[in-house]
Amino acid sequence: MENINKGLLHRAFSAFVFRPSDGKLLLQQRATEKITFPDMWTNTCCSHPLDDFEEEKVEEEQLGVRVAASRKLEQELGIPQSQTPIDQFQYLTKIHYLAPSNGVWGEHEVDYILFLTADVTVTPNVNEIRDYKYVDKAELQAMFDNSGNTFTPWFKLIARDFLFGWWDELLKCKDSHGQVSAKSLAGLVDGSKVVKMV
Repeated sequence: MENINKGLLHRAFSAFVFRPSDGKLLLQQRATEKITFPDMWTNTCCSHPLDDFEEEKVEEEQLGVRVAASRKLEQELGIPQSQTPIDQFQYLTKIHYLAPSNGVWGEHEVDYILFLTADVTVTPNVNEIRDYKYVDKAELQAMFDNSGNTFTPWFKLIARDFLFGWWDELLKCKDSHGQVSAKSLAGLVDGSKVVKMV
């Protein structure tokens, strides 16, 4: 929070993985040991591109955050990178938000929103993830309505302003096999601007 209060911010991504056959979204519950927002439910994977990896710094076509998302989906959920090819992530937009966590830590990010439709094998890293599940829209809304659940601030903001509408669009665009495809959302949103969220 000391750096955040100086106005510093960093890049992040929020990946949303949907099952192609039924359009259900894979959620994770963050591990109790996480420094920020422990035990909270959130989207499939959220993290940061690393300065150590040149390919994760590439801004063109959001390549860096796509590479980082594939890496972190494997590291957190055990999803093989072969199941999350970087060219299959659909970039939608980026948001700017600030969220304190516990007084010492927090997030101040430009967060790139990525959708992916894929059949994935989940083998969670227990140091990162406490639980996971697939949900449809009604099931997610019921989770939000249950006061016993807590959610990460970025996930709440994205769900409040964007997720359900984008999810509707995704479900409308089934292919000839009845599968949904994140790539069908190309051009849905003007991703050239950063959306400030409070």
